[in-house]
Amino acid sequence: MSRHSGFERQMRKALQRHTRILALNASWPTDLGGRAGNGTSGMDLTWITGRVALGGGIWTSEHMSEIARAGITHIIDMQIEFDDTPLAEPFGIAVLWNPTDDDFQPKDPELFQRGVEFASQALEQDDAKVFIHCAAGIHRAAMMTLALLCSQGWELEEAMQTISSRRPVVDFAEVYVNSVEKFLQQYVKAAN
Repeated sequence: MSRHSGFERQMRKALQRHTRILALNASWPTDLGGRAGNGTSGMDLTWITGRVALGGGIWTSEHMSEIARAGITHIIDMQIEFDDTPLAEPFGIAVLWNPTDDDFQPKDPELFQRGVEFASQALEQDDAKVFIHCAAGIHRAAMMTLALLCSQGWELEEAMQTISSRRPVVDFAEVYVNSVEKFLQQYVKAAN
């Protein structure tokens, strides 16, 4: 069996999972304006702050075009399934592919460090907007968004509540929250 057939099987499985989740949650705030969608929007994106969005996989150049029209300048791609870089290049969008398995295992602080550094540098530019995503926008992207907001001074509980209230489908698995807390302990020590 070729390497490509395994990749294709993995992509098909991820797309099927993403499609099921979208079908079950047609009332998510999925339109690019951050308002409650009716399930017809092409891109799964929820604005958490005015400059940071969280969502599911991009997968196609049409969806990347929607991302560009929304003013997104930087993407943190947390999915292990697909690297957005080739899709983003024609639109001039910077991508950090930060591949992470959604395996409910502890995550290394370096994973969060890469994302926080990338997003922080981007957000120093007044017109920058960051989209953090994984395949479904439930676990991996949520934990990276949590790490980013907390690195910017948000309290953990406030950040979790804000993210959850704007994107109710997120699931803050305890192991992932613990991983973010471990990162933040090191991040604060390094900052002092």
